[in-house]
Amino acid sequence: MNQHSTVLKQCLPAVSYDANASNLAIELSAVGNQLDSALHYADQLAEEMVADTAMQTLTDWERVYGLPDACVTIAQSLAQRKAALLSKVQAKGGQSRAYFISLAMALGYPAASIDEFALLTCNSDCNGELNSQNDLLAWRLNLPNASGGLFVMDCDSDCNSALQSWGDEAIQCRIDLFKPAHTSVIFAYP
Repeated sequence: MNQHSTVLKQCLPAVSYDANASNLAIELSAVGNQLDSALHYADQLAEEMVADTAMQTLTDWERVYGLPDACVTIAQSLAQRKAALLSKVQAKGGQSRAYFISLAMALGYPAASIDEFALLTCNSDCNGELNSQNDLLAWRLNLPNASGGLFVMDCDSDCNSALQSWGDEAIQCRIDLFKPAHTSVIFAYP
């Protein structure tokens, strides 16, 4: 017996109705089932109001936040879609190292780091890198433990597929959208 039909039976006046009468019991059970379903749906709806627990309304959330990003051309898994959504919802904006590291963390790279390049001068370490003036406008986003970063052609691949490729289009797209316009990003995978 369902939860609401029991409550409905208890609400009947004891003298006027027999709660166990066949027709009335069927009616109360049917109405109780509908009320149980409504309560269950209301509980689910509460979860759909928050981006990180949304399932049925994920497509609506993505539409509102402009996802997938225009430069993402491959299908994403549910986990990747949710990570992209959460990173957009939580994004506060910025152009600092910490901002881009937190963006990478939100997209599934908790150990991400950034390297910036400096000119080699007389005061530099003698094992320092030889960087040009143009290198000052580039930075490297290190993405260790890349998930699905390497793709190798196999017998089921299309004839025009690359023999081997790597990268994560979703994070590269997002970083390129928000990076300072005068800079270039090098994505370093393991």
